[in-house]
Amino acid sequence: MEKEKAIKITKIILKVIAVAGVVSLAALMPNIFQVLGAMNKKSEYKPKYYIKTALGRLKNQGLIKFYEKNGKTFFSLTEKGEEKLMKYRLGEIAVEKPKKWDQKWRIVIFDIQEIKKNTRNLLRTELINLGFIKLQNSVWVYPYDCKEIMILLKSYLKVGKDILYIEAVKVENDKWLRKAFGLN
Repeated sequence: MEKEKAIKITKIILKVIAVAGVVSLAALMPNIFQVLGAMNKKSEYKPKYYIKTALGRLKNQGLIKFYEKNGKTFFSLTEKGEEKLMKYRLGEIAVEKPKKWDQKWRIVIFDIQEIKKNTRNLLRTELINLGFIKLQNSVWVYPYDCKEIMILLKSYLKVGKDILYIEAVKVENDKWLRKAFGLN
Protein backbone atom coordinates (compact mmCIF):
# COMPACT_ATOMS: atom_id res chain seq x y z
CA MET A 1 0.00 0.00 0.00
CA GLU A 2 2.84 2.40 0.84
CA LYS A 3 4.51 1.77 -2.52
CA GLU A 4 1.20 2.42 -4.28
CA LYS A 5 0.89 5.79 -2.52
CA ALA A 6 4.49 6.66 -3.40
CA ILE A 7 3.92 5.87 -7.09
CA LYS A 8 0.69 7.89 -7.10
CA ILE A 9 2.42 10.88 -5.51
CA THR A 10 5.36 10.57 -7.91
CA LYS A 11 3.01 10.62 -10.90
CA ILE A 12 1.14 13.63 -9.54
CA ILE A 13 4.33 15.58 -8.82
CA LEU A 14 5.76 14.86 -12.27
CA LYS A 15 2.47 15.85 -13.94
CA VAL A 16 2.17 19.10 -11.97
CA ILE A 17 5.77 20.06 -12.77
CA ALA A 18 5.29 19.09 -16.44
CA VAL A 19 2.19 21.27 -16.77
CA ALA A 20 3.79 24.23 -15.00
CA GLY A 21 7.25 23.82 -16.56
CA VAL A 22 8.94 25.27 -13.49
CA VAL A 23 7.13 25.26 -10.19
CA SER A 24 7.92 26.51 -6.71
CA LEU A 25 7.44 24.46 -3.59
CA ALA A 26 4.77 26.95 -2.48
CA ALA A 27 2.82 26.42 -5.72
CA LEU A 28 3.41 22.66 -5.78
CA MET A 29 2.07 21.88 -2.30
CA PRO A 30 -1.52 23.18 -2.66
CA ASN A 31 -1.94 21.53 -6.07
CA ILE A 32 -0.76 18.19 -4.75
CA PHE A 33 -2.80 18.50 -1.55
CA GLN A 34 -5.90 19.12 -3.66
CA VAL A 35 -5.31 16.00 -5.77
CA LEU A 36 -4.31 13.90 -2.78
CA GLY A 37 -7.40 14.94 -0.85
CA ALA A 38 -9.36 12.23 -2.64
CA MET A 39 -6.79 9.65 -1.58
CA ASN A 40 -6.94 10.64 2.07
CA LYS A 41 -10.56 10.49 3.17
CA LYS A 42 -10.26 8.25 6.25
CA SER A 43 -6.62 7.33 6.61
CA GLU A 44 -3.73 8.44 8.76
CA TYR A 45 -2.13 9.90 5.70
CA LYS A 46 0.62 12.49 6.12
CA PRO A 47 0.77 14.32 2.79
CA LYS A 48 3.62 16.72 3.67
CA TYR A 49 5.81 13.82 4.70
CA TYR A 50 5.04 11.84 1.53
CA ILE A 51 5.52 14.85 -0.73
CA LYS A 52 8.88 15.83 0.79
CA THR A 53 10.04 12.21 0.69
CA ALA A 54 8.89 11.91 -2.93
CA LEU A 55 10.64 15.14 -3.93
CA GLY A 56 13.90 13.91 -2.39
CA ARG A 57 13.54 10.54 -4.10
CA LEU A 58 12.76 12.18 -7.48
CA LYS A 59 15.83 14.40 -7.12
CA ASN A 60 18.05 11.44 -6.19
CA GLN A 61 16.73 9.52 -9.19
CA GLY A 62 17.59 12.45 -11.45
CA LEU A 63 13.95 13.04 -12.45
CA ILE A 64 13.69 16.60 -11.13
CA LYS A 65 16.13 19.34 -10.32
CA PHE A 66 15.91 21.90 -7.54
CA TYR A 67 17.18 25.43 -7.57
CA GLU A 68 16.85 28.50 -5.37
CA LYS A 69 15.74 31.91 -6.57
CA ASN A 70 14.88 34.88 -4.36
CA GLY A 71 14.79 32.61 -1.30
CA LYS A 72 12.27 30.21 -2.88
CA THR A 73 12.81 26.63 -4.00
CA PHE A 74 11.84 25.77 -7.56
CA PHE A 75 11.61 22.44 -9.39
CA SER A 76 11.69 21.42 -12.99
CA LEU A 77 11.74 18.12 -14.81
CA THR A 78 14.98 16.75 -16.16
CA GLU A 79 15.05 14.91 -19.48
CA LYS A 80 15.00 11.67 -17.50
CA GLY A 81 11.94 12.98 -15.60
CA GLU A 82 10.14 13.74 -18.85
CA GLU A 83 10.85 10.19 -20.06
CA LYS A 84 9.51 8.72 -16.80
CA LEU A 85 6.36 10.83 -17.09
CA MET A 86 5.92 9.67 -20.69
CA LYS A 87 6.22 6.07 -19.50
CA TYR A 88 3.51 6.67 -16.86
CA ARG A 89 1.28 8.27 -19.49
CA LEU A 90 1.76 5.32 -21.83
CA GLY A 91 0.76 2.97 -19.04
CA GLU A 92 -2.44 4.95 -18.45
CA ILE A 93 -3.47 5.09 -22.10
CA ALA A 94 -6.39 3.15 -23.44
CA VAL A 95 -7.85 3.45 -26.91
CA GLU A 96 -11.47 4.55 -26.87
CA LYS A 97 -13.48 2.07 -28.86
CA PRO A 98 -16.37 3.75 -30.68
CA LYS A 99 -19.81 2.15 -30.66
CA LYS A 100 -19.58 1.63 -34.40
CA TRP A 101 -16.42 0.69 -36.28
CA ASP A 102 -15.53 3.18 -39.06
CA GLN A 103 -14.40 0.34 -41.39
CA LYS A 104 -10.77 1.54 -41.36
CA TRP A 105 -7.73 -0.44 -40.33
CA ARG A 106 -4.85 1.23 -38.52
CA ILE A 107 -1.58 -0.33 -39.57
CA VAL A 108 1.75 0.24 -37.88
CA ILE A 109 4.87 -0.65 -39.83
CA PHE A 110 8.30 -0.33 -38.34
CA ASP A 111 11.90 -0.89 -39.35
CA ILE A 112 14.07 -0.56 -36.26
CA GLN A 113 17.73 -1.50 -36.60
CA GLU A 114 19.24 -4.49 -34.81
CA ILE A 115 21.33 -2.20 -32.60
CA LYS A 116 18.01 -0.91 -31.17
CA LYS A 117 16.69 -4.41 -30.50
CA ASN A 118 15.46 -3.50 -26.99
CA THR A 119 13.49 -0.56 -28.40
CA ARG A 120 11.97 -2.81 -31.07
CA ASN A 121 10.96 -5.38 -28.44
CA LEU A 122 9.47 -2.66 -26.24
CA LEU A 123 7.45 -1.37 -29.21
CA ARG A 124 6.09 -4.86 -29.88
CA THR A 125 5.17 -5.24 -26.20
CA GLU A 126 3.33 -1.89 -26.22
CA LEU A 127 1.47 -2.81 -29.42
CA ILE A 128 0.34 -6.08 -27.82
CA ASN A 129 -0.73 -4.21 -24.67
CA LEU A 130 -2.77 -1.80 -26.80
CA GLY A 131 -4.52 -4.74 -28.50
CA PHE A 132 -2.82 -4.74 -31.92
CA ILE A 133 -2.58 -7.99 -33.88
CA LYS A 134 0.56 -8.95 -35.75
CA LEU A 135 0.19 -9.37 -39.53
CA GLN A 136 3.92 -9.87 -40.04
CA ASN A 137 6.97 -9.34 -37.79
CA SER A 138 7.03 -5.58 -38.27
CA VAL A 139 3.45 -5.03 -39.43
CA TRP A 140 0.66 -4.69 -36.86
CA VAL A 141 -3.03 -3.86 -37.27
CA TYR A 142 -5.77 -2.34 -35.13
CA PRO A 143 -9.33 -1.31 -36.04
CA TYR A 144 -9.67 1.93 -34.04
CA ASP A 145 -8.12 5.37 -34.26
CA CYS A 146 -4.94 5.44 -32.20
CA LYS A 147 -2.91 8.11 -33.99
CA GLU A 148 -2.31 10.16 -30.83
CA ILE A 149 -1.08 7.11 -28.94
CA MET A 150 1.30 6.27 -31.76
CA ILE A 151 2.67 9.82 -31.71
CA LEU A 152 3.25 9.49 -27.97
CA LEU A 153 4.86 6.07 -28.42
CA LYS A 154 7.15 7.33 -31.20
CA SER A 155 8.20 10.22 -29.00
CA TYR A 156 8.81 8.00 -25.97
CA LEU A 157 10.83 5.45 -27.93
CA LYS A 158 12.61 8.16 -29.96
CA VAL A 159 12.05 6.31 -33.22
CA GLY A 160 9.70 8.63 -35.07
CA LYS A 161 11.13 8.03 -38.54
CA ASP A 162 11.31 4.28 -38.04
CA ILE A 163 7.55 3.83 -37.50
CA LEU A 164 4.80 4.48 -40.03
CA TYR A 165 1.13 4.83 -39.07
CA ILE A 166 -1.29 4.05 -41.87
CA GLU A 167 -5.08 4.21 -42.12
CA ALA A 168 -6.37 1.72 -44.67
CA VAL A 169 -9.88 1.09 -45.94
CA LYS A 170 -9.14 -2.48 -46.97
CA VAL A 171 -6.90 -5.30 -45.85
CA GLU A 172 -7.00 -8.33 -48.10
CA ASN A 173 -8.59 -11.44 -46.53
CA ASP A 174 -9.50 -9.59 -43.34
CA LYS A 175 -12.22 -11.99 -42.13
CA TRP A 176 -9.91 -13.47 -39.52
CA LEU A 177 -9.01 -9.96 -38.30
CA ARG A 178 -12.66 -8.95 -38.04
CA LYS A 179 -13.32 -12.12 -36.05
CA ALA A 180 -10.29 -11.57 -33.79
CA PHE A 181 -11.43 -8.00 -32.99
CA GLY A 182 -15.11 -8.98 -32.67
CA LEU A 183 -16.20 -6.88 -35.65
CA ASN A 184 -18.97 -7.84 -38.06
